[in-house]
Amino acid sequence: MKEKGSLFLIEEERIKKRIKEMAEEIKKDYEGKNPLFVGILKGAFIFMADLVRALDMDLEIDFLAVSSYGKFTETTGEVEILKDLQIPVKGRHVVIVEDIVDTGLTLKYIKDMIQSRGPLSLKICALLDKKERRRVDIDADYVGFSVPDRFLVGYGLDVAEKYRNLPYIKEIEG
Repeated sequence: MKEKGSLFLIEEERIKKRIKEMAEEIKKDYEGKNPLFVGILKGAFIFMADLVRALDMDLEIDFLAVSSYGKFTETTGEVEILKDLQIPVKGRHVVIVEDIVDTGLTLKYIKDMIQSRGPLSLKICALLDKKERRRVDIDADYVGFSVPDRFLVGYGLDVAEKYRNLPYIKEIEG
């Protein structure tokens, strides 16, 4: 990660290496359990694809699409479900896969909603964690990188649907 004297950057190779490390940790925790990985669209789709490919185990995937930003860069705190899960979570080991934990408002809503549906266990896996912006008490169980309070794009993160396809994460100046 480069930060001093230039814009913040996490290189592609560093992301790949960290995802492999996270996959090993998850594989140990869920050995023999066939967990359900729930990707939060749209931001988590690239991370989740690479993560599940790195997991040599039985698993299932589903997606949840929510909106709490609208056309803004700050969350409104009100969450709207745009696409609900198709696979029931009751009695399942569930891992929520998120691109970034920022204020935590949306993720807490999602976690509470899934928890109310009766999973056997529920954990959170996030590529990025921006703790200094947290407004609610929520933490990811698996974290790729802790990042500073900067506006980041790439590797699924966007601004107005641009930059998601970058193979690295970089800061853009606002």
